Amino acid sequence: MYPVGATSVCCAVCNAVTAVPPPGTEMAQLVCGGCHTFLMYIRGAISVQCSCCHTVNLALEANQVAHVNCGSCRMLLMYQYGARSVKCAVCSFVTSVGVSSPFLSNSLLKCIIYNCRKR
Repeated sequence: MYPVGATSVCCAVCNAVTAVPPPGTEMAQLVCGGCHTFLMYIRGAISVQCSCCHTVNLALEANQVAHVNCGSCRMLLMYQYGARSVKCAVCSFVTSVGVSSPFLSNSLLKCIIYNCRKR
């Protein structure tokens, strides 16, 4: 967090200076898929670039994604709500996730968390 009234904030990890959004702005958060840094961003953004490792992270809203454990290695997978199956980025197993909505994409989706192994 930052002091009330601040116009910018400096990252303690990479020293990047970021403008503070106006008061009342709805914020969301995610963990960077590249370096596992906690990122905050303005809700509604499509993607968020990490200032530490420069990875561009897909920023899906909670109601657009669902979770399932991989049918082989039990890794927690995140996929677009409505998909019929999801392919694990760790073991490549394809897990069936049920019937999809006709209004959403029903193509095979890969796990959004590509870099899930510890460094």
